[in-house]
Amino acid sequence: MALVVQKYGGSSVATAERIKAVARRVAKIFDGGDQVVVVVSAMGDTTDDLIKLAGQVARHPNPREMDILLSTGELVTSTLLAMALEEMGYKAVSLSGAQAGIRTDSTYRKARILKIETKRILEELAEGQIIIVAGFQGITDGMDVTTLGRGGSDTSAVALAAVLGAKVCERLTDTDGIYSADPRVVPEAKRLAEIGYEEMLELATYGNKVMQPRAIELAELYDIPIRVASSFNDNPGTLIHGGVSMEVRNKVRSVAYDMDVAKITVVGIPDKPGIAASIFVPLAKAGISIDTIVQNASVNKVTDLTFTVTQNQMEEALKVVKPIAKKIGARNIASDAKLGKVSIVGTGMQNTPGFAAKMFATLSENGINIELISTSEIRITCIIAESKVKEAVRALHRAFEVEV
Repeated sequence: MALVVQKYGGSSVATAERIKAVARRVAKIFDGGDQVVVVVSAMGDTTDDLIKLAGQVARHPNPREMDILLSTGELVTSTLLAMALEEMGYKAVSLSGAQAGIRTDSTYRKARILKIETKRILEELAEGQIIIVAGFQGITDGMDVTTLGRGGSDTSAVALAAVLGAKVCERLTDTDGIYSADPRVVPEAKRLAEIGYEEMLELATYGNKVMQPRAIELAELYDIPIRVASSFNDNPGTLIHGGVSMEVRNKVRSVAYDMDVAKITVVGIPDKPGIAASIFVPLAKAGISIDTIVQNASVNKVTDLTFTVTQNQMEEALKVVKPIAKKIGARNIASDAKLGKVSIVGTGMQNTPGFAAKMFATLSENGINIELISTSEIRITCIIAESKVKEAVRALHRAFEVEV
């Protein structure tokens, strides 16, 4: 008897009929002889609806109260799924994140899992129960409810799979795997049969929304295979694991994109020690996440410093940076909130030359200007105009003949 952890996304449990369909899938695995722990998201757009509701009663909702509010969505789903399984004659129990033993730090809205106390889950499994855990949430040592941030149910599922020794973590949603590009943008995109943790982490970080980056990091750390598949069909999906051979590939595996990029440039700053720290330390303290950073070569000991943030954090970042720029003697601050990024990803890139040149030439041939460039060993990312992102994705997918 093995243990399987499954995670069902919001679209998979959006209605009562979808919840009953999920119950049938879960029951089928249980009937096959495996123990099952299921992690669920809130139904459909429940989380977004709760955020909007909070905004109608408070301009700046208390983070602690927001976490309690947002955690209720997953509780609704978990209880309904447990009821559906019981109606079918199976023993099932729903558990909140706290009841499942998920202990976190006290960073509201984006808490980190510190440990998972498995006693309750193991006891219920020993009783022959199917366990339904409310994802996206945990509890602090002070007994306050926390949430894990967007996509946090993925993290809940992988963390549970790790501590329970599951043979696989299945991530079931409305898409049947990881594709060579977003099929809504590139209709000819193909599903990948498998992909390595490194490649998947780059894709998740730079635009692919199917998996949450923190979940991939956890899976790689504990060597937990993740199968991404659809809850609407029985297609095999994509296996994310560590056993993918790099030697057999020398092409781009996937093209990712993100439409949520804003750029801030601090113009004419002194090129001396401590200047960068004077800008980025306050930004970090303000909770503003920085993506790409580029500093120009110094001319007469004066340089420009450019960085990117999400579009909804640009105004907050400018509020932090403007007084600092004045204090350090910068000439000006420029900003642009109408940007996006496009990335090519593939492990074969680290051993084969020419990928950057081909990417830049392809964008040039399509009249797409590059604002900024960032790279890793297996990724090249270009910041471009938001209006050109989807065109760039299609052009790069064709140019690299992305293979699966």
